[in-house]
Amino acid sequence: MATNLLVKELEGDLIVENQGYMRPMLIIGTLFFIFGFVTWLNSVLIPYLQIACELNNFESYLVAFAFYISYLVMAVPSGWVLKATGFKKGMPLGLVVMAIGALVFIPAAQTRTYSLFLLGLFIQGTGLALLQTASNPYITILGPRESAAKRISIMGICNKVAGALAPIILGAVALSNADILVEKLGSMSVTQKAVELDALAAKVISPYLIMTGVLLVLAVIIYFSSLPEVDTDQEDETVSAANAGKTSILQFPHLLLGVLPMFLYVGVEVMAGDTIISYGASQGIPLATAKFFTTSTLVAMVVGYMVGIVAMPKYISQEKAMKVSAILGAMFTLGAILTDGYTSVLFVALLGLANALIFPAIWPLAIAGLGRFTKTGSSLLIMGIAGGAIIPLLYGYFADLINPQQAYWVMVPCYVFIWYYAVSGHKAISR
Repeated sequence: MATNLLVKELEGDLIVENQGYMRPMLIIGTLFFIFGFVTWLNSVLIPYLQIACELNNFESYLVAFAFYISYLVMAVPSGWVLKATGFKKGMPLGLVVMAIGALVFIPAAQTRTYSLFLLGLFIQGTGLALLQTASNPYITILGPRESAAKRISIMGICNKVAGALAPIILGAVALSNADILVEKLGSMSVTQKAVELDALAAKVISPYLIMTGVLLVLAVIIYFSSLPEVDTDQEDETVSAANAGKTSILQFPHLLLGVLPMFLYVGVEVMAGDTIISYGASQGIPLATAKFFTTSTLVAMVVGYMVGIVAMPKYISQEKAMKVSAILGAMFTLGAILTDGYTSVLFVALLGLANALIFPAIWPLAIAGLGRFTKTGSSLLIMGIAGGAIIPLLYGYFADLINPQQAYWVMVPCYVFIWYYAVSGHKAISR
């Protein structure tokens, strides 16, 4: 029944009304699939590298830090690149940069050098920063603003389906027999341990070689595709009149305020997906089982996105969906802290459901009315994705200092501020 309703919604509200931009949406949907696949590999890389490179919790979460800090460093340069190339030509460039990052994993695995792994992740994040700076505003502007959250929700399904597959695929390769290996490491000699860990590190070489090839092929396809260019420098009459006296992106308080909830949201989203495998292991659950937990988080997000496609904006506004999501996020976090074992892990997975509709709501609310400032504004929002670097690292610090379960308290104030932005923060545009 729910599936039939979703199909009818897609046919009625999207395919029939907006036939002109369905082909671009398919292309962008493919890109979002790639975003999700590459991004959520981190959930496996964290416990995998913790074993292979003999790391503590804080050090292992440098995986998320190296990947997401690139958004902070490279978002503004990405905006400059897009001004020179346009959205369409900037996308294949981002894919090529990601392919270079994937190639760095080869010497990193061969030498078992953690700093090289982190460099590869930073380069991949740089490519993604360029891609996301182009694709998120593209899908927002491509159709009516009031249904932007619905279109982003569709992209989110592409992203999270890929994200659900990624840890299963890489986990089957990188974490196969990991529990047995961890048990044996303590009784091995230094030489034996080095041999076993080198063999473990080498397991990622083939997957990342395949990834490099796929990214390069997709870059060529996008470059020669019929994807139209969207000119954000041209404003409609209403937006042009409203922005007539504005000379700087700093004159849009709703955008500037929107960067913080983006920062916090990405931080809690990454925590829900990237910490759950290690957290499950800390609760006494074998890695052979725990390696599937990120997939459950992302499946919960897909369910949330499907709700968004059916419900927004017909039954619930973007703002209200964001309010409800923030409240659920805080409740599920408390559930994870106050329970144990599989129940606690289930609450972490349910954060995927709570998080699903936050990003689709933040983006259109924050870039509303920017007009010719859209590319610069998008760059600032992309910088907010650096929350995925800082907040999980903070979690890793408290996981070592206290324990992995109590460290989840860092999420509660994040959801409180996200709720505030949905209630009144985004209205700063009218002040």
